[in-house]
Amino acid sequence: MSNQYKEQLLHIATIGKTVGIKGDMKFHIKCDFPEQFHNGATFFSNLKQNITLADVNLDRDLVKIAGINTIEDAKKFTNAKLFTTREETRKNCHLDEGEYFWFDIDDCEVYEDGKLLGVVNEVERIAITNYLNVKTSEELVKAGRAKVFLIPFAEPFRVSVDIDKKIITVSGAMDILEAS
Repeated sequence: MSNQYKEQLLHIATIGKTVGIKGDMKFHIKCDFPEQFHNGATFFSNLKQNITLADVNLDRDLVKIAGINTIEDAKKFTNAKLFTTREETRKNCHLDEGEYFWFDIDDCEVYEDGKLLGVVNEVERIAITNYLNVKTSEELVKAGRAKVFLIPFAEPFRVSVDIDKKIITVSGAMDILEAS
């Protein structure tokens, strides 16, 4: 993995331990788009080489790497991390209406009633709920509010999202910030 990609790459899966004697390996998906993992799909890895999947069984969470047919060869790939780019993600992953890529949500400004509450650091998933991890605006921190707080990224808190303008409008988040 070259350094030019390091910041742009998204960690989307990790290959686990070997299973059986023919090179099958456990597969741990770290994203919401399992459809991008198919026979012949190639990904960047932290092993300084691209990895092509030869056989994917998502029902059993197993993969086989192209050209790897023995347990000894497969063990070299234990704990390998698979990465893709934002561009490939946009091309290979389908979003439904009202869905967003987490990397598009990062750095959005969060407003409630026209007041800037802060900027999204990242999206976190806790149990089955996605939360905006928001770095509170300097003005509100100076007024004694928490430096960081979480807002559920769901109804009724999420009012509107404008990815192009990088603005998320919320409702009820000031109450969360005041209680933080």
